[in-house]
Amino acid sequence: MLKDQVLEHLWKARDAYISGAELAGRLGVSRTAVWKAMGQLRAQGYLIESVTNKGYRLSSRSNVLSGAGVERYLKATGLHIQVVDRVDSTNAAMKRMAAEGAPHGSVLIANEQSAGRGRMGRSFYSPPGTGIYMSLLLRPRTNAQRATLVTASAAVAVAEAIEQLAGEPVQIKWVNDVLFHGRKVCGILTEAAMDFESGLIDYVVLGIGVNTAVPADGFPEELQGIAGAAFGADPVPELRCRLAAEILDRFMGYYACLGSRACYEAYKSRSVVLGKDVQLLSPGREALSARVLDIDEDFALVVRTADGQVQRVNAGEISLRGAKT
Repeated sequence: MLKDQVLEHLWKARDAYISGAELAGRLGVSRTAVWKAMGQLRAQGYLIESVTNKGYRLSSRSNVLSGAGVERYLKATGLHIQVVDRVDSTNAAMKRMAAEGAPHGSVLIANEQSAGRGRMGRSFYSPPGTGIYMSLLLRPRTNAQRATLVTASAAVAVAEAIEQLAGEPVQIKWVNDVLFHGRKVCGILTEAAMDFESGLIDYVVLGIGVNTAVPADGFPEELQGIAGAAFGADPVPELRCRLAAEILDRFMGYYACLGSRACYEAYKSRSVVLGKDVQLLSPGREALSARVLDIDEDFALVVRTADGQVQRVNAGEISLRGAKT
């Protein structure tokens, strides 16, 4: 479409102005057609400055989420990016796509989710314009134990991506909560389907939701004091496109050597639970008090319970004592 061609030229020009006449000449259309394309881009949310006798310029404050925008920053190969404005849940949609034969490396990114899902059947607050909500389809042909490494790799990838763009340290609360200034800014939900004949994973859907900004009306009451945003009111240009690409690049690097020592060390160095007293939470069971002694190379917790027993915990959730989670 013409508006996409116009956007590409504006992006390439970056901080420089480009006149309507020059754009019209490059694209072989009228200046009126260029003007209409500018209106369409502005309606999509792009901030386009216009100055008489100078032309048009794409503002560095533009933060529209688009497939072309993500691909501009993406270095990883073999990924198939699709960006939509609204979906019920990117994980639910991706599972439908997987059942229809979508290939390994399919990525669905949404500006908003109407029924976003988190772990333990919880909902995931996904308002428009203030986050990235994406799902990645993997077809690893491996066993379920190996697939559990995907979640930890994703947590490290998100933490590193935020650190790269925000310039501040990020922590991880076992198993997959990413914390910035002590607040949860990312949720990760990994779901898998088995091939019962082979006993191997048929596919894995990796869902990642990141709060890039605080919604205009704030977070819902139940998330007050828990949820936060990874960036302030004046984020880097094209933040959401750059962040999505940065996460995908870093994750695919770790996925290529799943279970690597580098990923393990990066995860452990960011852990907010090592040496801490926690509550072990499992559905249908009473909370169990314990102290975290270590995280092993399968990303399981090694804990000492109140009665002195040392246990390995590889499922469930934890709550830091005296802290909201």
